[in-house]
Amino acid sequence: MEVISDVTKSQHQPLIIEEWNGSSSTKLFKTATISASPSLYVHRSGSRFNHIWRRVLQAFVPEGFPSSVTPDYVPFQVWDSLQGLSTYIRTMLSTQALLSAIGVGEKSATVIGATFQWFLRDLTGMLGSVLFTFYQGSNLDSNAKMWRLVADLMNDLGMLMDLLSPLFPSAFVFVVCLGSLSRSFTGVASGATRAALTQHFALQNNAADISAKEGSQETMATMIGMALGMLLARITTGNPLAIWFSFLSLTMFHIYANYRAVRCLALTSLNFERSSILLQHFMETDQVLSPEQVSTMEHVLPMRTTSWSSKNKLLHMRVDLGLRVSSLSHLEMRDLLHSTAALYEKASYLLVEKKGIVGVIVHKDSTATDVLQSYIHALVMANLMDGNKSVHSGSQSWMDKQYDVFLHKLKLSGWKTERLLAPSIIWRANWISEASDKKID
Repeated sequence: MEVISDVTKSQHQPLIIEEWNGSSSTKLFKTATISASPSLYVHRSGSRFNHIWRRVLQAFVPEGFPSSVTPDYVPFQVWDSLQGLSTYIRTMLSTQALLSAIGVGEKSATVIGATFQWFLRDLTGMLGSVLFTFYQGSNLDSNAKMWRLVADLMNDLGMLMDLLSPLFPSAFVFVVCLGSLSRSFTGVASGATRAALTQHFALQNNAADISAKEGSQETMATMIGMALGMLLARITTGNPLAIWFSFLSLTMFHIYANYRAVRCLALTSLNFERSSILLQHFMETDQVLSPEQVSTMEHVLPMRTTSWSSKNKLLHMRVDLGLRVSSLSHLEMRDLLHSTAALYEKASYLLVEKKGIVGVIVHKDSTATDVLQSYIHALVMANLMDGNKSVHSGSQSWMDKQYDVFLHKLKLSGWKTERLLAPSIIWRANWISEASDKKID
């Protein structure tokens, strides 16, 4: 009887249903409340405009935004979109000049001549991209910020060549091929660094979603840039001074926006320079810097012109990871075989001091963890070379006492310590102890 009574009572207590909208459980919005007391009633929450705005926003930001991405995602994307916008505006000006130089609109120009010139331009770019990938492909991951900025600077140079091409009719093919070569570096470096940055932004294994939404943002910037570019091209037609003033002004803004974009990035991976900055600060203060603090100290340009380099010796410039054994002199080889190797019997690497540079000979079976340890050890040794104590014994003593502490503090500060981002190590070695006739692990 009690069961029947409870069922009857529940029939007289209708449910109240709430409707929620959102692509993530952490980012839901209540849109309606439905009740049946005293009669069926639907109460809408929020305005229709807010609902439409959220739907539009979902096409441009990752699901779960902002908790699904790193804090530096928004400032980077803002500056990146602005630099992209200036690029598409300038593209209209450079393309207009390039087509004019080829002979579009002139009766004397031939189709086969213009086709051949365009073919040479594209062929040069393809060959350039292959060569650039061959020489720098493995280095793009480890220096994503620098190569991201360099890629856009090379794109600026390519556009400048297109705009200059009408001024040098006799060297037209050479100028446009040079511009195409410059832009080919941009395509490779920009694509590779974008992949690395997407992995950095992804906090919830949502790299594919971030990449797709970045494509939507770029498409929108492209459409706006093309519209503004056509308007600017129409206004400046026949006025070379206005064309050059507009192009150079937009180029300066493009460089500034790119610089601000990469400066916003606080990467948590360890590369040569970030490891050097972190270790040197830790050895001086016993504290570990955060990714945000290191991002203000590391270089974003190939030249060493920042305040950090003027006040501190860059340790990573004094370390050669993946040293080729046969490049050592006979005296250095003898020292390595008889004395140095005995200090690293339990290590999967050997350290050699060579003219003020610490060379790291990596074992052929070394893991990513071993490579990171060998590089940190080499940095410690390079830092101690200015002192009077034995660099080998002193650096080994520091590693025994402080290395695990250093790694632990890095992890607590948000750094990824699984591996060292470095170019591929193509020279390795294997060594055997003659006394025991066993391989040294």
